[in-house]
Amino acid sequence: MKEFTFKINGAEYKCAVEEIEAGKTNVTVNGKVYTVETEAPKAAAPAPKSAAAPAPKPAAPAAPKAEAPKPAAPVAGGVQVKSPLPGSVIKVLVSEGQAVKKGDTLLTLESMKMENAIMAEQDGTVKQIAVSAGQNVMQDDLLIVLG
Repeated sequence: MKEFTFKINGAEYKCAVEEIEAGKTNVTVNGKVYTVETEAPKAAAPAPKSAAAPAPKPAAPAAPKAEAPKPAAPVAGGVQVKSPLPGSVIKVLVSEGQAVKKGDTLLTLESMKMENAIMAEQDGTVKQIAVSAGQNVMQDDLLIVLG
């Protein structure tokens, strides 16, 4: 006898399955017994035997997985502007070397079907842009470094 516990839509069901004879099984659900008719599993057709069966071919080696682009190392001595939430970069509104003031919009990030303006937290110069338009980012990913 095999026993299982299932949760369906928050309700818990304790089940026990016991085969009583070929084609019939007793299933107990929360103390109530049901007799269930089952089909015998279909056996796979045996392979034809031949005197000179070809040796199986080895499986082709799996293609190497493409790695996600690694974010650039942050420039030393700058203020890191990180993503406040996961999303997709819609547009980058600044370029490296550009002077920005506190409150200037650096880029637009879409998350949960809403556009979010990512703003400069201080005056400075854009030292590094670590993302590009169309790129997906996770929370706390580096976006821009200000100097």
